[in-house]
This record gives sequence, structure tokens and C-alpha cells, in this order.
Amino acid sequence: MAQDRRRIVVVDSGGRYGQLIARLVRERQVYCEVWPVGAPAARYREANVAGIILCAAPGDPAVLELGIPVLGPGQQFRPEAADTEQGRTLLGDFLFNLAGCEATWTTESFIADQVEAIRRRVGGGKVLCALSGGVDSSVAAVLVHRAIGEQLTCIFVDHGLLRKGEAEQVVRTFRDRFHIRLVHVDASERFLSKLRGVTDPERKRKIIGNEFIRVFEDEARKLGQIDFLVQGTVYTDVLESGTGASQVIKSHHNVGGLPEDMQFQLIEPFRELFKDEVRAVGRALGVPEEIVGRHPFPGPGLAIRVLGEVTPEKLDILREADQIYIEEIRRAGLYDKIWQAFAVLPDVRSVGVQGDERTYAYPIVLRAVTSADGLTADFYRFPWEVLERITSRIVREVAHVNRVVYDMTPKPPGTIEWE
Repeated sequence: MAQDRRRIVVVDSGGRYGQLIARLVRERQVYCEVWPVGAPAARYREANVAGIILCAAPGDPAVLELGIPVLGPGQQFRPEAADTEQGRTLLGDFLFNLAGCEATWTTESFIADQVEAIRRRVGGGKVLCALSGGVDSSVAAVLVHRAIGEQLTCIFVDHGLLRKGEAEQVVRTFRDRFHIRLVHVDASERFLSKLRGVTDPERKRKIIGNEFIRVFEDEARKLGQIDFLVQGTVYTDVLESGTGASQVIKSHHNVGGLPEDMQFQLIEPFRELFKDEVRAVGRALGVPEEIVGRHPFPGPGLAIRVLGEVTPEKLDILREADQIYIEEIRRAGLYDKIWQAFAVLPDVRSVGVQGDERTYAYPIVLRAVTSADGLTADFYRFPWEVLERITSRIVREVAHVNRVVYDMTPKPPGTIEWE
């Protein structure tokens, strides 16, 4: 754990600079955190801080009077400075000479520290993990299983809103490959019945979140006394929630927003890690690339990519189109160059011609963006021949689709998802 580790602290006023600088420090295999302006001096002393980097408020007396090496008084240190030879030299000299750090914070050391800490904390207790199949919860499950084995039970709630073959892949990976105790709940009919007739995207999200909680609670009660709950919380979540010691379970986490009155102690092994660092841990643990390298996927799943009412028929259309889209992106060697790519099924139909017949069918909207963190995004500039191949396959192979369009809107003004 980080409590006893010497660390670099980046002092920031809430912008993105702090996170960017922290990542630059971590790339040097030195542990680094982002703290807000005005943190009390006692916190610095108790946390074994080796050095401080200022990217805001260089005159903060709580920082300057600590006697800890500081980079930045009078001139804030910005991420772009580290892209120059002079900046790299300056940062390296500060970390390893002035602050006296060592390059010991590696993926392997993190895994070893976490395994030991989890074993020590859990003891003989029982641990539960809500497994979504996404990167964070999947890697967290494998890490915790390495630490405590059969004391971990994962609950995978299939709400019927996943991509084609995704539920089967999750079960196969965790039961057959990692031999993790897994409760697979097929609740697709239960969720779809609740969504019947609902068209408002916010109502969809609330229904799915609330129903997930009920299904999860039902299954958790069957397991008897549970002492700990594993969450895939990452460092970005912590920063967005405030940089204090809060452990609020938020609705955008893997488990869909569990109520705070559930009597579990939290295990959050990735509270210190950025997303790419979680992926590195996953690869080191042997998590398959199709999971650890997966694009972000929303908790409500395809319900917010089927615009309007969600029906089994619309879900089937979207799954087929989305699978073709991702297959062709992978075949072109472009998947890892794209932050997120997916298909959308609008709630409209248009006239077309297929063979000798006139059709009245759905369009498919393709979305692909590049981004550093999802806060802003630009559309991905596909080679035309790739888009042509994707379009040709979708209109030829997917029933009830006669048109394909590509969304070229950046964020802002658009969002990445459509709902």
C-alpha cells in the first residue's frame, strides 16, 4: 500500500495539469499523488513526502515552509515542459537527486504490495466482487483472487444489454481460465421488462442502476455473511470525487451504484492507479487482451445506444452491426489507436433499395473517437476504404438495416455517447 511509501506530491487547484504531471512522474517509476492547494502541513509529514511539484499557487506557505524539496516556486511546472530535453532533465534531477527518490514503483512491485496488503486485511473473511466484465472490475477480481483464492466470490449480473458473446466470454474467462468462484445471473428478461416502453435516456439509466442493485442484493444475501466488497475504483474517480479520504460508492463505478448502507468494508486496490496502469497490472496478471485492452463501455450497456425504446429485436440488430464494426477495425489494425468505437441504432427509419425491392429500414450510426481521458474527444479519421468495407458488410449482413452514417462531431459540442 502507499501509506509507507515515499512519494512525490503534485499541488494542484483542480485542473488537468496535476494529473498529467503525476503521470509523467509515475513513468519514471516514482510514486506520485495529486493533492489540492491548502492541504495541512501535518498531512505532508505523515505521508512521507519526498518532494513537491507545484503546478498551482506557488506561494502556498503550507508547502514552502515544510523543508521538503520543491519544484516550481515562482514558476509553475507544466506538463509541456517535460516534453523538452531541458524539461526531462529538470524533472529527473529533481526526482532522483534533490528529492532522493528511487525508481522502484513498478507494476510487479505494486502487485506484490497489494497481494500482501489484501491478505493481511482480509484474514479469514469473505469477499464479494461485482464483476461487470470491464477492465477495472476484471483486473481487480484477478488480483484479489491471487491474494485470497476461494475466499472471493464474484457476481456477474447479465442485464441483457451486453455486446454479442460478451456474457459467455466473461464466464469462460473467469471460471475456466482463472478458476474464480463466479455466480452468473441471467437477469436479461427482468431488465428488459422494466425498460419496456421507456424512451427517456435518464429514466433508462435509473431503471438499470436500481434494478442492478436489487439483483445484486438478492444474490449477495444467498451467500451469507460477506465482510468485504471489491470495487474497481481508479485514481481518476478519486480525484473527481475530491482528493480527501472519502470512500463514497458512486453510480459510475463497476457495481452500478450500490447503497451506502450495505455492510461491507471496501477493498479498492486501484485507488492509486490511472486507467493505463490498471491495464498494465492486468497484462502482468495474464488477463486476456480482449478484456484488458477493451474500449470503455457504459454501465447501462446497449440500452443507451439503442435510441428510444429498448426491444430484443433492436438489440439484436445493434449487436450484429457493432460486431462487424469492431471486427473490421481490428482487422485494419486500428483498434488500439481509437479511444472508443461503437455503433448506435437511432429510433428512425429511412427508405432504401436492396436487390429489386424498396425497403424501409434502420440506419446505423458509427462513432469512433480519440481522447486522452474522455473529457474532450475528436472523431477518428478512418481511411475511406475501411469505412466502405464496414458499410458494405453491415448493409449486406444485418437484417433491417439499409443505411450507415459516420458521426464526425467532436466533444464538445457533442458527447461521446449519444444518450
